[in-house]
Amino acid sequence: MDNLKITVFQGYLFWENTDKNLQNISLRLSGGIREKTDLIILPEMFSTGFTMNAESLAEPMDGKTTKWMHQVARQYDCAVTGSIIIKENDKYYNRLIWMRPDGTYEHYDKRHLFALGKEHHTYTAGTQKLFVDLNGWRICPVICYDLRFPVWLRNLADNPYDLLIVVANWPERRALHWRTLLPARAVENQAYVIGLNRVGHDGNEVYHSGDSTCIDPNGNVVYYKRDEDDVYTFSIIADEVKKARRALPFLKDADEFEIH
Repeated sequence: MDNLKITVFQGYLFWENTDKNLQNISLRLSGGIREKTDLIILPEMFSTGFTMNAESLAEPMDGKTTKWMHQVARQYDCAVTGSIIIKENDKYYNRLIWMRPDGTYEHYDKRHLFALGKEHHTYTAGTQKLFVDLNGWRICPVICYDLRFPVWLRNLADNPYDLLIVVANWPERRALHWRTLLPARAVENQAYVIGLNRVGHDGNEVYHSGDSTCIDPNGNVVYYKRDEDDVYTFSIIADEVKKARRALPFLKDADEFEIH
């Protein structure tokens, strides 16, 4: 496992305007990335904002936004991840794409749909976790509301992930929950956790304060930004994961369970 350089984009999203969002993110990345990075993380529904207007905005898997992600991954020679609206087999998904520079990709469909926002009336829930490998790190990327469900995110002693990524459109009115749950997931799973949120008002006049953060396996803050647009690159340290699990081998005492 090598140390990883992570670039996060905490930014304003233009409501239901894919072209403008992709142009803006491209511009912000070009001005904000000044060193080699291994991974670029973008928010939930980064091309549209968190919207139920899937019929008008959904794309196929070979659509404009996935092609743009490939261009960005190739340009910066790194992985790129974030979620977008996908239509597949006449169903809509809030789908996280994990794009590599060579154009190969994996995907994860949001498991826990936000019933308070009637997300489940529009989108189809996923059933499978995604684990990806990057420079020796085992990474589990999830989406927003998934953060509230620790069983779904629970690390397993026999094959633990090292980094949990949560991409989100998490409203400021519940920011205390966000700031509480992210460190909890890091400490209980003895893994780095990165929560990447948007900023600004959406088309429903819901304000998002960002509060994007990176927490190490002991609960220490590596990165935190509130209210402002930010493109920032930081490192996460492989030895911190190894030392935490060696000093406090809690995962081996975890309960066994199955998710149905």
